[in-house]
Amino acid sequence: MIKYVELLGKKIIVFSEEFGRILLLLLSTFKQMMLPPFEIKNTVKQMLEIGVKSLPVVLVTAIFTGMVFALQTYTGFKRFGAADMVGTVVALSMTRELGPVLTGLIVAGRAGAAMAAELGTMRVTEQIDALETLATNPVKYLIVPRFISGIFMLPAVTIVADIIGIAGGYVVTVGLFKTSSVVYWKRTWDYLEMGDIYNGLIKACFFGAAIALISSYKGFYTSGGAEGVGKATTGAVVLSSMTILISDYFLSNWLFR
Repeated sequence: MIKYVELLGKKIIVFSEEFGRILLLLLSTFKQMMLPPFEIKNTVKQMLEIGVKSLPVVLVTAIFTGMVFALQTYTGFKRFGAADMVGTVVALSMTRELGPVLTGLIVAGRAGAAMAAELGTMRVTEQIDALETLATNPVKYLIVPRFISGIFMLPAVTIVADIIGIAGGYVVTVGLFKTSSVVYWKRTWDYLEMGDIYNGLIKACFFGAAIALISSYKGFYTSGGAEGVGKATTGAVVLSSMTILISDYFLSNWLFR
């Protein structure tokens, strides 16, 4: 029994230390964001890496998510004579939930892993130490551009995912089940409110910030050579994904009650 208590205590201590380091890194990032010089070139580069290069896999995921959701919704709603509401359900689901969450998980798996691996490699090869030797703040130079890019690019990619997902639902509902195109779009616009879109984008902003911060943290504090880089990359993806899924409930409870 004592061993289990000791093990639990160690886990709590490790969690507390890691949470504290992440919080300190967040505060340092906010501070460096306000101070010149501003790393415009690095920020644009990270926007390309996080947003533009994630678009292909996001688009494929979004369109098939919308198609599958429309397929299942139509099959269920038809039993109750509510097949005309498929467009509404697909639009609300994509903008409020599926769009930001799936986009966040995909970006965490693609861009988040790349961030952790890049920074982890820089850490174990002492490139970050070299930046400090040259009087360059590594948080400002490496983490701030990624943090800003995550905040701005994830909502942008989410907007595209929402549109493509709704279009995928249209293809199935109208093309496969031969329902009215006019009814699909009319039901969509009748019940979809701007608040649904805005609140979904707020969630995407938070997810983007979380992915960038956690992935940068994992890479920035990497140790143990090549094996450590691998562990940091895996940890970044897992922790980012868990943060997205857990925070999604609390954000939804706050934004959509």
